[in-house]
Amino acid sequence: MARDGYVVPADPLAVAAVKKKTQPARSWILVDATGQGTILDADKHAIMNRVQIHARDLRILDPLLSYPSTILGREGAIVLNLEHIKAIITSEEVLLRDPGDENVIPVVEELQRRLPPSSVFRQGQGDGKEYPGGHQDVEAGEEDESPFEFRALEVALEAICSFLAARTTELETAAYPALDELTSKISSRNLDRVRKLKSAMTRLTARVQKVRDELEQLLDDDDDMADLYLSRKLAGASSPASVSGGANWFPASPTIGSKISRASRASVATIRGDENDVEELEMLLEAYFMQIDSSLNKLTTLREYIDDTEDYINIQLDNHRNQLIQLELFLSSGTVCLSIYSLVAGIFGMNIPYTWNDNHGYMFKWVVIVTGVFCASLFIVLMTYARHKGLVGS
Repeated sequence: MARDGYVVPADPLAVAAVKKKTQPARSWILVDATGQGTILDADKHAIMNRVQIHARDLRILDPLLSYPSTILGREGAIVLNLEHIKAIITSEEVLLRDPGDENVIPVVEELQRRLPPSSVFRQGQGDGKEYPGGHQDVEAGEEDESPFEFRALEVALEAICSFLAARTTELETAAYPALDELTSKISSRNLDRVRKLKSAMTRLTARVQKVRDELEQLLDDDDDMADLYLSRKLAGASSPASVSGGANWFPASPTIGSKISRASRASVATIRGDENDVEELEMLLEAYFMQIDSSLNKLTTLREYIDDTEDYINIQLDNHRNQLIQLELFLSSGTVCLSIYSLVAGIFGMNIPYTWNDNHGYMFKWVVIVTGVFCASLFIVLMTYARHKGLVGS
């Protein structure tokens, strides 16, 4: 294709080998309904004219600007900004930004695998191929019942949820052993390690929360979900009388259930021409909402475990602090008693004449003995009082 920009045919393997640094900032890859990938080096005006969106919508996909996770339904396109996936989905093609990014390459490959028409899958089924368990690959054929935009949207949601779930698992794998090690041995190294993990957990929680909030907001508004039915809007605008022939406008449900009843519901909704029916899309979004909510629950559990570990460490530090205070109390009491003993020795060590010292020098030893007994008794009394008041442990 050579519309609205210079187009260069791209081999999927060549796209995967392209380095991110060699890709210009405005590089896009176009994946059409047949799964063919084409590199586009087009400016924002060419993109806007191609997909018929406003500049403010395209600005959401600018990697230099910080925008929250967003899924917007426009008249002829879906604007998708989820983490590293920045895409524009129409009823016939997908425009994906920065195809050389290492996190975007798997998404491109998955789109090229999932988007080809059902004829390819029917040929595979006609060959009688079976897979482990004796089941044929009928899922791929049924996926084609859904419109193009929902198959592309499902790939993007699956990639984001899987990506965040993998990051959550990696964080759990590193955090729990670090917390257990910190519990067994409190050191500067372990504390710094846990501090870094807690910071990473906070950032990851914020990212997961943004995606979850966007899906929740979309699920709460039927009008927003109805805006994502691009094929239905396109068919309704071009030929209202052909509504009964569009049984493939509704996405297949990702949840486990009766596929026959699902297909019949889609057919009934199509025959009735109910434009407000968003049950199938709601089921699609709910499946990935549950997955991202599961990741958020894991992060919440990890945060609670970190908080419990911090509480336990604080209790240990308080216990050590109390032991130091008790030791200080023992030393202070002993210092007072020794000070009294030293005072008596200092008084009698001065050059002062004593009448009883002339003929009875042996009396000084009784002074020393009595003073020592008095100081020891005073120390015992102080410790007994402190123990009675609960100042020292029993």
